[in-house]
Order: sequence, then C-alpha cells, then structure tokens
Amino acid sequence: MTSASATPTLLTQRLQSIDALRGLVILFMLLDHVRETFFLHRQVSDPMAIDTTEPSLFVSRTLAHLCAPVFVLLTGLSAWLYGEKHQSRSDVSAFLFKRGLFLVVLEFTLVNFAWTFQLPPSVIYLQVIWAIGVSMIALSLLVWLPRAALLVLAAVIIAGHNLLDSLHFGVQSALHVPWAILHDRGWLEYSEHLRLRTSYPVLPWIGVIALGYGLGPWFARGSQADQRQHRLLLAGLLALLGFVALRMVNGYGEAPWSGYPTLTQTLMSFFNITKYPPSLLFLALTLSCGLLLLRAFERAGQARWISVLAVFGAAPMFFYLLHLYVLKLLYLASVALFGLNHGDYFGFDGIAAVWLGALLLAVSLYLPVRWFARLKQRRRDIGWLKYF
Repeated sequence: MTSASATPTLLTQRLQSIDALRGLVILFMLLDHVRETFFLHRQVSDPMAIDTTEPSLFVSRTLAHLCAPVFVLLTGLSAWLYGEKHQSRSDVSAFLFKRGLFLVVLEFTLVNFAWTFQLPPSVIYLQVIWAIGVSMIALSLLVWLPRAALLVLAAVIIAGHNLLDSLHFGVQSALHVPWAILHDRGWLEYSEHLRLRTSYPVLPWIGVIALGYGLGPWFARGSQADQRQHRLLLAGLLALLGFVALRMVNGYGEAPWSGYPTLTQTLMSFFNITKYPPSLLFLALTLSCGLLLLRAFERAGQARWISVLAVFGAAPMFFYLLHLYVLKLLYLASVALFGLNHGDYFGFDGIAAVWLGALLLAVSLYLPVRWFARLKQRRRDIGWLKYF
C-alpha cells in the first residue's frame, strides 16, 4: 500500500484512504487488546451482558467490533488492487494462496506464542489472523468467478449463514472438525496435551473478503472519485438501514434486544450483537460504518490526521505482531513489579486507564511502525516485506 510520505496524487488519495481506515481499526484493535491484557478481571461475553457491563466498557468493546470486518473487507479490496497492478488473475490467485498460508502458519506460531508464552503450547487459539489467512486461501479460488457471481456468493454467505446456526455435529461425527472451522465455534481435541479453539469460524469471513474483492472496480485507476464516493455512501446507508430494520424485527440470527429502565441501557441492548461467528446484523452494522468511513477519509484528502492513521495502516502485520509482544512483556513486567491485584490477574482499576494505556502505546509504537512502512515502500526488491 501507500506510505504516508508519498507525493499527493489522485492515486495516493484513493489508496491512502484505505490505509487510513485500516489504521483507525488497528487503533481500535489496540484498545481492545489493552483491555484483554489489563482488564481481564472484567471480561465480557459475546454478546455482552447488559445488566453487568458499564457503558464505558460496552463502548470500548463495541468499537473493536469494527476491526475484523473492516480488515477482512479491505484485504479483499487490496487483493483486487494487487491484481489491477499485475494484470494477471493467476498472479493474484497465487499471491492470495501463499499469503493466506503464511498467515495460517503465523497464527499457529508467532501469534499464538504472543498470547500464551507457552512452548510447547497446550492450547492454540485460531483467531483473526487465522480467519484472514483461510479466507485468502478461499479467495484464491473464488477470484476465477465472474464478478457478478462472486458478489452474489458473498451476499448469500453474509446474509444466509445464520440459517445454519442450529446445525451442530458431535465430536464423533466426521463433520465435527470442518464444521467447527467453518461455522460452529468450539474446541478441537488434537491430543491429550493440545487443544485448538476455533475462535473465528471462517465461513462468514469468506463472504466478507469476497465482497471486498467484488468492490475493487470502484477503486480502479482512472475511476471517478465522485462516483466512487456516491457508491460508498449509498451502499453504507443501505446496509445501515438494513441493520436498523432487521434489528427492529428482533429475530433473524441475533439475540433479541429489549427495553431497559434507562435509554443508555436500551441503546446498549439494541447494538449488542454477536461476533462469534459474526451475525448478519453484526456485519451489516460494521461494514456499513466501514464504507461510510472510507468515503469520509477519501474526502478528507491529505489532512495530517489521515496521514498519521495511514502510517499504522501501511504496515498492519508488523504492527500486529509488535503490539502483541509489547503488551505481553508489559503485563509480565507489571506482575513482577506490582503483583496480582485483581484475583488471578494484574489489571487496571477502571476503563479510563485502558484508554490511556492504549493512547500511550499508540504514540510509542508510531515511530517503529513508520520506519517499517517506509522500508516496505523503499525496498520493493525484498519480496517478503509485502507480507507485512
């Protein structure tokens, strides 16, 4: 992708908005991971328990809901842009397969170790990097479909996968493992000493990455910015209205919402949606926000804050690995210095400290991420850099 220091042109404005949106959701992800590291004594469920979750914690967690859908959508969009540059569908397919496989291996190794610090691991959590990797491998096959067929398939998966919610297979079934990977979040017993947790069932994410790839022509070279922004606005508003309409029905694919004594809690209940796997309503809300933000960021042009966000978004995998290890080391250092102050955990006393910690960490990681983003831009001859 672009670097924040690139010469301003129509092309870099078009692409810098993508990096900036990716950078924003990276910062939301950072906030959520600070919460998961230093606020584990107040862990939340999915969907959240409104009666026991204070509004500040609810908002913090809900902001993080944007991360995975936007990341996966932009991964599909970036794959189309990669194909536009290389003019070969076979090149795109090969790149997606190799990078998807790389991400799967990364999840099993460096990412899982960053969360657990266990060697050998007793548990492997198959989370967002796994989901993106498997989705890229699936997209390496789907790119051969006509664009119309690809978009129809994406819509069917996103809108229809909740029809499969009642379908389950016991551990004795041959379908238990593939179904746990695709749709039914659960545990896979690999051996007596190793279990795998399919935290991110991949079927809905395959629909999202296919949708992102199908939207690629909106961002083609020479495309009209006004027309693209109009399409983003229309698609974003339609998805948002669809979310509101379906949520009012209080049925398909989602836990029902209800009225509470306070307006704040009622709104929390209304926006309390399911991520694992992501429901239709979850994706309608988050993707609509993503599309509207993408439009807003492009319209903002070369604003300084856009350039700052684009730095984080230009080296997403580098940031992801770096912040996980920094957080783990900070937690271990805190336990060594202060001990366990919340039962089995060391943690902050309030959510304001989580926000402050995320802000300080974002500032401290900015320079190393900018260095790596510029290295990627400057050293295109180093092939492995593009995977980060």
